[in-house]
Amino acid sequence: MSETVHVPGGRRVVATLDSPETDRAVVACPPHPRYGGSRSDQRLRAVSDALGPDVACLRFDYGPWDGGRGERVDAENALAWASERYDAVGLFGYSFGADVALRAAAEVSEDDAPAALSVLAPPAALSNGAAVDALDAIDCPVQVVYGDRDDTVDWRPVVERARELGHAVESVAADHHFVGQAEDVADVVATFLRAHL
Repeated sequence: MSETVHVPGGRRVVATLDSPETDRAVVACPPHPRYGGSRSDQRLRAVSDALGPDVACLRFDYGPWDGGRGERVDAENALAWASERYDAVGLFGYSFGADVALRAAAEVSEDDAPAALSVLAPPAALSNGAAVDALDAIDCPVQVVYGDRDDTVDWRPVVERARELGHAVESVAADHHFVGQAEDVADVVATFLRAHL
C-alpha cells in the first residue's frame, strides 16, 4: 500500500510513502533532479520493495532546484516528518541523493538524526568534498555501497574515509547505474537498514 504525502517545509516537496502501517521507516533521497532523478527512480523503488511491509519507505521529490542546498533541506525536512511518525528512521540516498543524505545526516538536529544511513554510489566531489567531511559528523551506523566499475562519479574518497572510520563498505561488480542489479543492491541496503532500525 502506498500513499502520497506532502512534506512540510515550504519547498513543495511531494513524496510517496510505501507500507505506512509500521513503526520503522526509511527516507529515500533520489538522484539528481536535473538528470531525471525522482522518487520513481528504479533503485529507490527496489530499496522500498526490499524493505517490504515491515519498514515504511518515504521516497520524495526535491522541491525547486537550489544547487544542492535546498535539496539537503528537503531531506532534513523529510527526516523530521518521518521522525514525528515513526519510532526508528533510517536514511538512504543514491548518487546525488547519497551526497544529500550524507550532508543531511551530518547537519540534522539530534532529534531527527537517522538511526542508520546507507548510501549508494556516493559522489565525493559534488559538494566540494562535503560528503567526505560529513562522515566525521555522523553518529549512527553507516553503509557505503559502490559499483567497482563506476566511472561516472568519484566515489573513492567517500569509500576510503568510510573504511578509515570503520563503517560498512560493500563493493558490487557494477557501473554507476547498477544496470540489471537494482534488486540485488537493494537487498544489501535493506538488510543493513533493517538490522539497525
